[in-house]
This record gives sequence, C-alpha cells and structure tokens, in this order.
Amino acid sequence: MSADLIRTVAAVIANDAGEVLLVRKRASDTFIQPGGKIEPGEAWLETLARELEEELGVRLDPATAVHLGEFEERAVHEPGRRVRAQAFHVSVVGTPSPQAEIEAMAWVDPQGPRDVRVAPLSAKHILPAFLRWRQTL
Repeated sequence: MSADLIRTVAAVIANDAGEVLLVRKRASDTFIQPGGKIEPGEAWLETLARELEEELGVRLDPATAVHLGEFEERAVHEPGRRVRAQAFHVSVVGTPSPQAEIEAMAWVDPQGPRDVRVAPLSAKHILPAFLRWRQTL
C-alpha cells in the first residue's frame, strides 16, 4: 500500500427528513462524513463504532450497516495524499453532538445544493452512492 494512501471508514447517517450528517474538524472549512482512519487489526465496523463514539458521542448499531462501496479521492486535510474510504449507511443510538476534533456538524440534503463546503470524497462519491442505494428501497 502506498504511504500516500489513507485508509478510512465513513458513515452515512440520515435523519427522518432524508438529510445526511456531515462534520467539520477544527481549523477546517470543509465538511466530511463522520468516521476515520482504520487502525492496524481493526475491522471496518470496529473502526466506525470507535470513531462515531469519539467524534459524535453515539453508538453504532452494527446490525443496520449497509456497505455502500469503496471510494478514493484526494484528501482535503492532508495535502498531496489520497483517501480511500469504505462507506456504510448506518443507524446510531443517541443524539450526535460534536466532540474530540469535531467542531461543527450539519444536516445536508444529499442531492444538494448545500450551504456548506463538502469534501470531494463525499460530494462526488459517497453521497451519490447513498442516493443510488436509497432508490432501491
């Protein structure tokens, strides 16, 4: 694996209105999917459960996880690197609130337009995959 490739897991959490939760880290102006880097020996859903607890104070319901795909794009927080994400639609227990390095969160219409700046990985890949999956329900 290339040292320039960041392996992550990303969550698509939707509310009853069909909006999707995005988060913004401190010192950033770009919103991303909740989630984070996979640690050695961690399974994808283990990473996602850990990151959602750390970043948003919510508990992942693993029985609800639907793998939306694997997507790669330039990394917005680490210039010159690329990020490859395993994306999952999930349900969580609890009310999300910004914690740890997360400064803000926003519920956005996955079809756009959006009032916030969204990372290319989300805008070009993850949100369209979520919309395609949602159409199959």
